[in-house]
Amino acid sequence: MSYLHDFVFGVYPYIALAVFLVGSLVRFDREQYTWKSDSSQLLRQGQLRLGSNLFHIGILALFLGHLVGLLMPKELYHALGLSTAAKQMLAIVAGGVFGSMCLIGLILLVHRRLTEPRIRATSTRMDIFILFWILATLTIGLISIFVSLGHRDGSVMVLLASWAQYIVTFRADAANFLVDVHWLYKVHLAFGMTLFVLFPFSRLVHVWSGFAVLTYVTRAYQIVRSKG
Repeated sequence: MSYLHDFVFGVYPYIALAVFLVGSLVRFDREQYTWKSDSSQLLRQGQLRLGSNLFHIGILALFLGHLVGLLMPKELYHALGLSTAAKQMLAIVAGGVFGSMCLIGLILLVHRRLTEPRIRATSTRMDIFILFWILATLTIGLISIFVSLGHRDGSVMVLLASWAQYIVTFRADAANFLVDVHWLYKVHLAFGMTLFVLFPFSRLVHVWSGFAVLTYVTRAYQIVRSKG
């Protein structure tokens, strides 16, 4: 079991990141016509606006919260006047609020995709699978909040952050930080990392296009016909 633990939390993060980056690049290079969100708005608008807004706002907030929360050194947030215990409670409250928003939105989207015959007919197996994978990852994360309430001093949060910081800085023995943490956190992390593996093979690749929005807004006008 120790070998499995070391692999999942010491080696697998780099495999997931490599598949995420290289897979996305290959998908863009070889299958650009599949690089889209495949919107089903024309098939049925019901539940889409509410479900999509709740889901996207929630999941973006959760992603940024995890990114900042895990990678911010404790010395930095201490310098900002935020104690470890206070940061823990902030994470619990924010995670609960945005996680619930995301969950409600996701349930609406899943229900819409499965119960509308036209949308179901145009959905691929991966479309449905990725929704349920996100649903499982999100549900485990929300359940883990109740475990977090049992150690409000933030000690476990520090271990999780140390693991993430060791991973991104390519330091050895990162997996050791997670040896004694609750199994729910481990499952949540494993599901989350696998989401990065699945990313290039699903419609989630359209997320990359979001980074091009600012470039689109600031680009020069396209001249279709010159005057004169």
